[in-house]
Amino acid sequence: MLLIHCPYCGETLPELEFVYAGEAHIARPDPATATDEDWRDFLFIRNNIRGAHVERWRHVHGCGRFFNAVRDTVSDRFLTTYRVGDPRPDLAALKERAE
Repeated sequence: MLLIHCPYCGETLPELEFVYAGEAHIARPDPATATDEDWRDFLFIRNNIRGAHVERWRHVHGCGRFFNAVRDTVSDRFLTTYRVGDPRPDLAALKERAE
């Protein structure tokens, strides 16, 4: 079972408390100027990274807030979690620290 740290509650809890909400830091296109290809990319095209991957999660059975997490897709371990709006952490430094 995965253990996930909620950066708002400050607790580390089992994954059953949380729900995956997709890849993080995806910019929504401007509806006034977006092409069909822009919407296709926004809605359907995602990175399938091997290694450190930035994701969005929601603490549904706790505070109910969304937060971002960096998870290693090879080991399925969370490297860090951080609040929405905080800058993306340095992925190379996180990976080095985890090894």
